[in-house]
Amino acid sequence: MLIKPKKLQPGDRVATVSPSWGGAGDPKLRWRYEQGVKRLEEVFGLEVIPMPNSLKGSDYLYKNPQARAEDLMTAFKDESIKGIFANIGGEDSIRILPYIDFDVIRENPKIFMGYSDVTVSHLFCHKAGISSFYGPAILTDFAENVEMDPYTIESINRTLFSNEVIGEIQPAKEWTSERLEWIEENKKRRRTMQLNSGYDVLQGTGVTRGHLIGGCLEVLEFAKGTELWPEKKYWNDSIIFFETSEEKPEPRFIKYWLRNYAAQGILHKTKGIIFGKPQDEKYYDEYKDEIQKVMKEFNLEDLPIIYNLNFGHTEPKFILPYGALAEIDCEQKTFKLLESGVV
Repeated sequence: MLIKPKKLQPGDRVATVSPSWGGAGDPKLRWRYEQGVKRLEEVFGLEVIPMPNSLKGSDYLYKNPQARAEDLMTAFKDESIKGIFANIGGEDSIRILPYIDFDVIRENPKIFMGYSDVTVSHLFCHKAGISSFYGPAILTDFAENVEMDPYTIESINRTLFSNEVIGEIQPAKEWTSERLEWIEENKKRRRTMQLNSGYDVLQGTGVTRGHLIGGCLEVLEFAKGTELWPEKKYWNDSIIFFETSEEKPEPRFIKYWLRNYAAQGILHKTKGIIFGKPQDEKYYDEYKDEIQKVMKEFNLEDLPIIYNLNFGHTEPKFILPYGALAEIDCEQKTFKLLESGVV
């Protein structure tokens, strides 16, 4: 079992970090970072402290992976800091692995949240034995143009600020993946929302329960075979969550990657899988076809799988706490979190 961190309360001090891309510190994007911080302060009542290297810019942080790791370690060690939020993802968090002290994370459990390439940092927490949160990032969700989406706000409050059972996660009524350039002139321009079709049961019957584990499919590829890859016991009785990035990988890659999980025996150990909405809903049906094809190849046609959930690279989004007990109900088309994410 993973250790749950303590819940956040208004007035708490939280850190912002850049474990991957350092764009939050680039002059052209600094306004975007400040907009995200303002929401943390005004919507959630938090005091925000950027870690020392986190705003030194993308060039510096690319060249200095140890500086990115140092910020993570500083944030975990600092007892005054109750939560850590990633500014954004990227593509090279795996380069900070040599500089991570897992004992520091293990001895200082606290809320850590982000998505995409931050999957690697979640695996640091997982290896250290603490639960972390696959969810919103500063430059995207918190800095959303005009205002944060109420669906995302509700998820943050339910998951990070309350130790009650999280309960049923309803599909968002609307969604967007529209790419509006991050320039100040667009600050007051809302992205175009589209009606959401809800959850799609690809296969399986009845109700299944398991502990959450997963991340961004492309980023998990970086971790395979490293010391970060979760031990076999964590895949037993799990519910795996998978999603794809803004790079919109071709459907054949979904097939290749899932075949690997099947060959490792992981898909035979899990109780079910949830898939996030593909960016722009590109390859929406093609991904479904590849998923079902692989399940058929490995005699896994009874494994419960639901698709088109609002997490990962889509707005708005809900939060997935690693290790939390979740439930898929194929008949009711529901997804629930059966415990709290925090204590």
